Amino acid sequence: MKKNLIYFAVLFMALFAISCSQPLPPGQVKLEDGVIQGVIEDSLTIFKGIPFAAPPVGDLRWKAPQPVNKWEGVKQTTEFAPGPMQGGNPPSGKSEDCLYLNIWSPAKSADEKIPVLVWIYGGGFSFGATSEPTYNGKNLANKGVILVSIPYRVGQLGFLAHPELSAENANNVSGNYGLLDMISGLEWIQKNISAFGGDPNKVTIFGESAGGIAVSMLSASPLAKGLFHGAISQSGGSFGPSRPTTYPGENMKTLKDAEADGESYLQKVGVSSIAELRNVEADKLPLGMGMGGGWPIVDGYVIPDDQYTLYEAGKFNDTPILVGYNSDEGASFTRTNNPEEFITSVKERYGKFADDLIKAYPVGDSTVPKTARDLSRDTAFGWQTWSWARLQSKKGQHKAYLYYFDQHPDYPEDSPNYGKGSPHGQDVAYVFMNLDPSNPQTTKSDLEISEAMGTYWTNFAKYGHPNGKNVPEWPAFSDANPKVMYLGPTPHIGPVPSAASLEVLDDYFEWRRTPEGKAWAK
Repeated sequence: MKKNLIYFAVLFMALFAISCSQPLPPGQVKLEDGVIQGVIEDSLTIFKGIPFAAPPVGDLRWKAPQPVNKWEGVKQTTEFAPGPMQGGNPPSGKSEDCLYLNIWSPAKSADEKIPVLVWIYGGGFSFGATSEPTYNGKNLANKGVILVSIPYRVGQLGFLAHPELSAENANNVSGNYGLLDMISGLEWIQKNISAFGGDPNKVTIFGESAGGIAVSMLSASPLAKGLFHGAISQSGGSFGPSRPTTYPGENMKTLKDAEADGESYLQKVGVSSIAELRNVEADKLPLGMGMGGGWPIVDGYVIPDDQYTLYEAGKFNDTPILVGYNSDEGASFTRTNNPEEFITSVKERYGKFADDLIKAYPVGDSTVPKTARDLSRDTAFGWQTWSWARLQSKKGQHKAYLYYFDQHPDYPEDSPNYGKGSPHGQDVAYVFMNLDPSNPQTTKSDLEISEAMGTYWTNFAKYGHPNGKNVPEWPAFSDANPKVMYLGPTPHIGPVPSAASLEVLDDYFEWRRTPEGKAWAK
């Protein structure tokens, strides 16, 4: 009898072990918080709407993301979750309950250790969603990476600071909730990406515009240390000093100034406390640019200080970087074609450096041509990425790669587009390899540049540098070897664009960090 009992006990344990080790059905993955079900499309398994944090609603509005709520059974993750509350209208709708990420994985098993690319969308920190069709990750994933897109709270719901919010926070700070969402998503990836066949030791973050700016902020945030191993920024960077009245390229405020904006925001809404503000329905809140409280700040915690000085002091997350910008970003940000108005705005913003900058970026007799528009381009993007690459090459152990996207038709002189280059945001569809080849305006050169960019970006995720088969060699950037990859009309190496003008702008930013420059900007 005793032998029979032992036999049945051993048999039961063996059967139990076998049942526990049985693979899940196709498209299912077991996480710490529960089982999810994705869809299999061609060679990929795709998951949309995976919760990585608790819904930031009610008392959690304007607080750091909290742990996700566990679930029973199998959660269907086959549709994009709503985007964050905002003034825009994302394809998947919008909601405060928005902290759900998406994954495109080519892995056939959980032990493949595939490099991971993590997308952070742009939109001026006021708009954006992972569900935008341009951000479909299937083509990049098919080049041998796992593509993850993570959302974050935007606008005043993502970045509002206020003395009451700072007082209720253990670190005595407020704002930057959207950045904390990104960090929470990266922490989730470290814990869970192995289950999708990913390598948590090969995570590269990439983003464009506000997403690229966020990548630079994460590169300097001690809270993001060890959460990624490479950084790609498209038209991003945040290396300008803070100032009470912000401009593109000098977007940052201090916590004190941001808290004052928060107090003004409460007055605008018509409430007198944060408790009252939390009771206002999200769709009744004024959200968007131009009213304060909708941009990351130097809070001393998530962002400890002026990012330029952090890099100079060696206080940053040292990884390889690949950074760049588009040739005619200024076309999207220059608000006048009247040369007199342009000169007036330059003098108002740049003070004692205005005349030197007008010489470096000249206007026409009756127009504001690209030579002048490039001041907007370089202040907001060109100087930021050039400075970032220089600082990384000087202060870091890992290499920097700098690019210049210049893919556009050669417009004839009688065209209204004559003299225009590549505007802000054009590069995103090229990187995701989501150009429409059936569109008669899509050229062979467009497809070749898109293929090259997809290859460079995924090579960078795999190797920590962009080089490999079927693409021209891309040298690392430094002051001693200031080589830039020009992306258009074919990939080729060239000099730093507008290098002499950038030096004048560099003098301006250096002055802005002096006591005189700080006092002038108040």
